[in-house]
Amino acid sequence: MQPFHPGPDPDFPYLNENDYYPFPDPETWNDDIIAIGGNLSPGMLISAYEQGIFPWYNEGDPVIWQSPDPRFVLFPEKLHVSLSMRKILKTKTFNITFDADFSGVINGCAQVERPNQGGTWISNDIIEAYTELHRLGWAHSAEAWQDGELAGGCYGILMGRAFFGESMFAKKSNASKAAFLTLAEKLFESGAAFIDCQSPTKHLASLGGEVMPRREFLSLLRNCIHQCRIQGALYSNE
Repeated sequence: MQPFHPGPDPDFPYLNENDYYPFPDPETWNDDIIAIGGNLSPGMLISAYEQGIFPWYNEGDPVIWQSPDPRFVLFPEKLHVSLSMRKILKTKTFNITFDADFSGVINGCAQVERPNQGGTWISNDIIEAYTELHRLGWAHSAEAWQDGELAGGCYGILMGRAFFGESMFAKKSNASKAAFLTLAEKLFESGAAFIDCQSPTKHLASLGGEVMPRREFLSLLRNCIHQCRIQGALYSNE
């Protein structure tokens, strides 16, 4: 058997956003890793998210497609904003925008030092692929600005009434929290059913995230993904 190609496979077909790729049936999933190989073309990524899967791998590895069990999810009624963060948001310590600097956010996330992870998983291939999804209207960012400079932010994928959070970064204390919480409140006000946080972290747990069995997450996702997409004022700066 030939070894897997590091990163996206140049011989794998390029899938446009309207192309669909069926990953293995969830009934056969016995691990977090669902598949290995393929590429990061729009159709491949969109198909993955629709099926509850996302790419997560280190530079030098092939593309690894994962779906954690349990899943970590944030629901509207569980969103927790501390009194200190309420004060930061109320006093407008940061100016929060949406989709104003997607490139700045994803590159900022890529530069974050991640202890015990051997570097960042946000490679140039990931940056290029998600920037294309942003251009196509699937990937979105929230930015926290201070004194005219990008102080932090977060980004993810919006699909139907589901938002898949990918990563966040902060150059100033509380900047990423301010961006994420403002985005979360805007998403929920606009009808989002949940934010997928993928895997548990203490930071996201403090904001109200909770674990749920993967099978329940997939059922929830199926119910949300085919409903109309959130549009209109979600990404306005009003």
